[in-house]
Amino acid sequence: MKSTVKSLDLSGDWQIALDPTDCGIHENRSQKDFDLSGHLPGSLPELKIGDAPSVDSPWVGLIGRIQDCEWKKPKYAAYRVESDFKMPFFLQPPAVYAGAVWYRRDVEIPKVWNGQCIRLVLERPHWETRVWVDDIFVSTRDSLSVPHEHDLSGTLTPGTHRITVRVDNRMIVGVGINAHSVSDHTQGNWNGITGRMELVASDPVRIETARVFPDIATRSVRVEVRIGCMEAVQGGGGLAWSVEGPGIAACAGEVSASWNDEGGNCGFEIRLGDSAKLWDEFSPNLYSLKLKLGDEEHSLRFGLRDFRQQGTQFTINGRNVFLRGTLECCAFPLTGYPPADKASWRKIFEACRDHGLNHVRFHSWCPPEAAFDVADEMGFYLQAECAAWVNNGETLGDGAPVDSWLYEEGARIVSLYGNHPSFVMMAYGNEPGGERHPDYLKTWVSYWKEQDPRRLHTSGAGWPELPENDFQNMPQPRIQPWGAGLNSRINGQPPETVHDYREFVLERSVPVVSHEIGQWCVYPDFEEIKKYTGVMKARNFEIFQDFLTEAGMADQAHDFLLASGKLQVLAYKEEIEASLRTPGFGGFQLLGLNDFPGQGTALVGVLDAFWEPKPYLTAKEFRCFCSPVVPLARLSRRVFTPDEELAAEIEIAHYGPEDLEAARIQWDLVDEQGRLMHPSLQGTVVCDLRCGDLNPVTELRVPLREVPAPARMTLRVRIEDTPCENSWDLWLFPPDENPPEDRRIIRRLDEEAGHRLEQGETLWLQADPQSVATDAALGFSPIFWNTAWTRGQPPHTLGILCDPDHPALALFPTEMHSNWQWWYLVSKAATLELPKGIRPLVQVVPDWFEPKNLGLMFEVTVGKGRLLVTSIDFEAGGIVGQQMTRSLLAYLDNEPLVPEESEMTVDQIRNLFRKE
Repeated sequence: MKSTVKSLDLSGDWQIALDPTDCGIHENRSQKDFDLSGHLPGSLPELKIGDAPSVDSPWVGLIGRIQDCEWKKPKYAAYRVESDFKMPFFLQPPAVYAGAVWYRRDVEIPKVWNGQCIRLVLERPHWETRVWVDDIFVSTRDSLSVPHEHDLSGTLTPGTHRITVRVDNRMIVGVGINAHSVSDHTQGNWNGITGRMELVASDPVRIETARVFPDIATRSVRVEVRIGCMEAVQGGGGLAWSVEGPGIAACAGEVSASWNDEGGNCGFEIRLGDSAKLWDEFSPNLYSLKLKLGDEEHSLRFGLRDFRQQGTQFTINGRNVFLRGTLECCAFPLTGYPPADKASWRKIFEACRDHGLNHVRFHSWCPPEAAFDVADEMGFYLQAECAAWVNNGETLGDGAPVDSWLYEEGARIVSLYGNHPSFVMMAYGNEPGGERHPDYLKTWVSYWKEQDPRRLHTSGAGWPELPENDFQNMPQPRIQPWGAGLNSRINGQPPETVHDYREFVLERSVPVVSHEIGQWCVYPDFEEIKKYTGVMKARNFEIFQDFLTEAGMADQAHDFLLASGKLQVLAYKEEIEASLRTPGFGGFQLLGLNDFPGQGTALVGVLDAFWEPKPYLTAKEFRCFCSPVVPLARLSRRVFTPDEELAAEIEIAHYGPEDLEAARIQWDLVDEQGRLMHPSLQGTVVCDLRCGDLNPVTELRVPLREVPAPARMTLRVRIEDTPCENSWDLWLFPPDENPPEDRRIIRRLDEEAGHRLEQGETLWLQADPQSVATDAALGFSPIFWNTAWTRGQPPHTLGILCDPDHPALALFPTEMHSNWQWWYLVSKAATLELPKGIRPLVQVVPDWFEPKNLGLMFEVTVGKGRLLVTSIDFEAGGIVGQQMTRSLLAYLDNEPLVPEESEMTVDQIRNLFRKE
């Protein structure tokens, strides 16, 4: 009797046996008693099976890696010897286990399955699976990216049988200890099986695979079908097909197919008609193809799309596209493994879309099919990778098993996910290592370009730059590379919005996607701890909270988060706009839109690890500078005087779906309340905007004599009748002048100054920043990635925190956080490390690993006197420094606001500085 495809759900209770000594195969473990049980699909950490985390846990090499990362030896060590082992570097599961685990259950095979092809499908095991039916070994599978299918046809007959699955989560193949497919830094090195678990029955002759190759020029698709044959027979028959989708009438037909004992192949073309709709990010039109061979049915979805490289840009269906991307690093705190359901992936892609993104790169892993399905439906461009990050002492191209395994894994990925229109880019994995990896990857890229031209291929995310690559994932260009520290553009050069990467692009012949840009950190949000209700626990956040409490600043945690978050947004805005300002640029990939909880805890996201917003930014605000259509302004500086003109070149980066004819671009200059600063400071320009291009609009030359100084002013540019609007904060200060001498200003706290303070005088110690005794390197930008993983790469700080309503700042326009005017003060300053209880007037948000009480400006009583201390080079700050000087001198003329507890001795203050 023949039947259509049927399945038997295997989710439920399974018997479980651990095999820590790896003797189960030798001892025929499948025949022995199992002492544990649990529900599958799921993981051992979910079942709390395994060892409590400890320094002896057999995690995939990460304990040693942690030792390598410590650039200092603060209080982490104490946590590592406590019984609860609070690990500071990444999220902690309740139990860890590395090795073989045996899972077993009985199944009842129905009589109607007699003579059928029966396959065991395990959607996402971690990692290698070996299967026995009763006591007969069947097969081994080792993919990290696609379901494991075991053919049980020869062993399953109607009646009761026992299925045993051995899962081994050790390093089966050398894909790299940091690959997000296996690393404890992200999903965790779990053992188990997740997603679909089922037995699938089909006719002996069945449709094994079907590949669809679209041709948008002819509105047609080429279909290639692989027919599988269980029995050693020859035959033939009609293969029926039908297509449904937008813009086409009923479309169906039948072709002849044949097969022998090795199966068969069948190829044919389907013309959909001129009215068939194309697929892209704005119109993700999908078509359903149904195939029928006898009683066997097979269905899939596809899209008509053509994703190409044209010069240094990508095109989608002939139109230039700019990739605005982020990384997905396989961090899922509630489960510890990636979801296999569409609802979970829809949440992630909706968060990306809400923030103006159209692209996601899966860093050294490949997601389950549900992710591709949702990306198809929402119109996202995906870069999938072959689950590898061969680096950190590992090598590629030396003949190790990983070399052949990557070809096999690539074939599995392309075979299963290749029809998805969202799957537009593919790489071996991340940042390869080894002397021979360029030669190996040249061949690898060439092979896949020939095998599957439906997408673009590159050697590896990050490097190497090879002529075979369809595009280059490159760690440049960006405004803060690894290792640049205080010499980067954002830290070492005055703020402007002119810089772009056109010279870099002109030296290339294929698109460049800047690799893992941003990496700007914020202070931890300790309110987030209560979200970790699942498998992974935020022990890292608990430690950082302890550190802050010990430092006496626990009450400032939320303010640190807000102030550092606002600075993070400034950095991301400039990072993204610099890319959009670059003619012919391919796009960028953030690391990332959400936090990365591993590798030292990298709080680089404007979203948390759950893809949920943080309190200092809305998605709407982010879309102002990251969306398909973005107004841009090229400003050579951000600080002006009233006798100058504001000069700006206005452009529109337009990567929307179509040209905008006679677009009305409005600009104005407004104050901090959003009010127009003068009737003359506004205008409208009408012009056509070409899609897929950087469009020049106008050049502004705006006199500023009508604006009272000092002031913060905002240049706004918007496109009328659209949501497209962007803005840039600028500052107006009085012109340069020689400040009058003031006897209250001292450069050193010498004996005479100490005596004056004892007599009750008010003094201002303008300390030379070079004299400050500190090892907390100050920069304008936030911390890059984190100081632990980068071995202390500067800066070690997260911007400034102040009270903008404090009278000391009454004449200095500021918010509670860093903005670009502070660059002129911070770039030549040093952090003062203050005792507990002294709250600076201008505080520096510290590193969460070492939350010191840091400041640039504080006020205390000394004896009967009053002392203001600063560690800023006001002269180097130009007109910005002069304005801060005016504000502070005016403040010193008033009654002091020094809290009673803010008292220090002369010796305590001298200890803040280096000994002469």
